Amino acid sequence: MSIERANVDAADEAGRAALFEGEPRTVHLSLSADQRVPAHDHPDRQILFHVLEGEIALDLDDETHDLSAGDVLRFDGDCQISPKAVSDARALVVLAKA
Repeated sequence: MSIERANVDAADEAGRAALFEGEPRTVHLSLSADQRVPAHDHPDRQILFHVLEGEIALDLDDETHDLSAGDVLRFDGDCQISPKAVSDARALVVLAKA
């Protein structure tokens, strides 16, 4: 078994950092207060969305889920997803092949 290590402090201008190559895709998301990621989907994936810090209003299709540090949500990647930071926030997002 190989072991890989990543640091969640690395992020691009959009606040995203892919933590590992290959599967499952693992992304660190860092958003400033009121910053929103446009609606999108991840077909053929199961998503695990873990809020590490702050608060995020996560729109999934037509429903909003208010999440705060420590909350974890699992959902089908066919949903339209659009996270918006209520306060400065960080999340770990795991996208596994369904």
